[in-house]
Amino acid sequence: MGRVTITIDKREYAITCDDGQEGHIMELSRILDEKAKLLSSSVGMINENMMLAMVGLLLADELKDLKDKGVAGKQVVSVQNFDVKEVDAAMSRQMDEQTAKINNVIKSIQPL
Repeated sequence: MGRVTITIDKREYAITCDDGQEGHIMELSRILDEKAKLLSSSVGMINENMMLAMVGLLLADELKDLKDKGVAGKQVVSVQNFDVKEVDAAMSRQMDEQTAKINNVIKSIQPL
């Protein structure tokens, strides 16, 4: 069994995983850490349970958007003849949409 220590919003967690999966777990934990830091910078310090719920909601929302848009599989299209400005503009729009959604989730969550 593999073992790795991950850090999410300055909190460390010891995780066991299959041998060879340590790098993958670290990569996934960086995604969680980014979301947690984004939330912490917006709402301040919150308890672990609330952080878990909020990060989970953000990731679930992103996953649902990807499924709704059918991005899983359609995003990887021919790399020939693509317009960098179009790709940049699309990514910028997606980032703006995600930022707005994050802000809406933060506003809708009221601490106990």
